[in-house]
Amino acid sequence: MLLISKMKSLISPALSAFYYPHHLPRIKPFLSPPQTLIPFKPKSIQNPHHFSICNSFSSIKGSNSSSLMDGARFSSGEIHVICGPMFAGKTTALLQRVQAEIDLGRSVMLIKSNKDTRYGLDSVVTHDGTKLPCWALSNLSSFSHKLGAIAYDKLDVIGIDEAQFFGDLYDFCRKAADHDGKTVIVAGLDGDYLRRTFGSVLDIVPLADSITKLTARCNVCGKRAHFTLRKTEDTQTELIGGSDVYMPVCRRHYVSGQVVIEATRAVLKSQKVFDDSYVEGVTIANQ
Repeated sequence: MLLISKMKSLISPALSAFYYPHHLPRIKPFLSPPQTLIPFKPKSIQNPHHFSICNSFSSIKGSNSSSLMDGARFSSGEIHVICGPMFAGKTTALLQRVQAEIDLGRSVMLIKSNKDTRYGLDSVVTHDGTKLPCWALSNLSSFSHKLGAIAYDKLDVIGIDEAQFFGDLYDFCRKAADHDGKTVIVAGLDGDYLRRTFGSVLDIVPLADSITKLTARCNVCGKRAHFTLRKTEDTQTELIGGSDVYMPVCRRHYVSGQVVIEATRAVLKSQKVFDDSYVEGVTIANQ
């Protein structure tokens, strides 16, 4: 019996690592998952894993160390996408995020397409009049050259408004974030008035660190609006305009609105055919 008692005393510590009495309350971990997400952080706050990588690199000598350190530095960029229909507050969200970066002391530049001349070319302006200065460009590939190499290297954040108008959006964002270490904040339409892909905004979703899908309020019923309805007869994809041309609508009123628009177009088309035939008949009768 004495031998068995000694064996139990030796075995018990080993089993204690694998056995927890069910009648005792479980102790919660000291660290709990964060309850809120901070979408943007100062560049000086680095990922904890980044420190271990840098420490391991510090022991490596020669040119390989330099190239690895460059790769670690360049991987610190970010891409954040803000999309949704017209009148959803995309530009407002962009300016709020940009202002937050400015308040953190980071160097920021805003870019918009020179196709959008509604509020001038020197500012990004929301529908309620809030604005920040910007550069209006026809393409993004010329940005770093026009800004200058030294100024571009010092730049921390690049904001892009009306991003659907830039055909080189994907290549620019990938290079800026992956290789140049920039934080890129993109705002633009994800679909056109026919609910088809508009420009390259959706192309950069696989590159993005975060995607924010905003909604507006349906002009008909007040419910959430995910779509943009064009009120005119124009059929080209790029037609820049405001509330005189577009309205945000829910799914129900997008579908019914399209039916009404198509019916109106059919009536107008038949009216035009009738008018043309009437004019032709009058002309023949007068001959």
